[in-house]
Amino acid sequence: MNNSKEAHAVISKYQPQLTSFIRRRVRSNEDAEDILQDVWYQFLKTLETSLNPIEHVSAWLYKVARNVIINKGTKKREEEMPVYAGEDTEGDTWGDFAEILFAAETSPSPETEYLRSLFWEELETALAELPAEQRHIFELTELEGRAVKDVAETTGVSVNTLLSRKHYAVKHLRKRLERLYEEILFD
Repeated sequence: MNNSKEAHAVISKYQPQLTSFIRRRVRSNEDAEDILQDVWYQFLKTLETSLNPIEHVSAWLYKVARNVIINKGTKKREEEMPVYAGEDTEGDTWGDFAEILFAAETSPSPETEYLRSLFWEELETALAELPAEQRHIFELTELEGRAVKDVAETTGVSVNTLLSRKHYAVKHLRKRLERLYEEILFD
């Protein structure tokens, strides 16, 4: 990413989902906006100053957002509790798996690498169990970061139908991955 046009494209692409991710984890819209601005500032600063390109932009953005939320919560003690498998959070597919999966450590530990590979194997198996339509919408929106509205426009399938398919996919994946989630976070 060498120019501002590409940076603008990244910001346009990830702004809605990153905003939603942040707002689910902080108490006020003002804090969410501050955190989002910090994330974009760090993103642009990294693009300008780093010799190493950001390989996984989505993962990098979520890691930075999570870190800023934690730092802000430490300062203000207003951070909400993290999402756990038993809570009803329909929009939060990844929960605390994100910390393990999307941490952009320069040299991750063997344990972290093992947990990542274990999770991705389990996710791939669980995704293979889904009907093709459910798997497809989940992969497009959650793994590729596309907006449901954009998917509806390109596929000709209504937004409500796509949301319904995604709902069932998320429900299946949560149930299927709950044991692994608990083993990773609580053992």
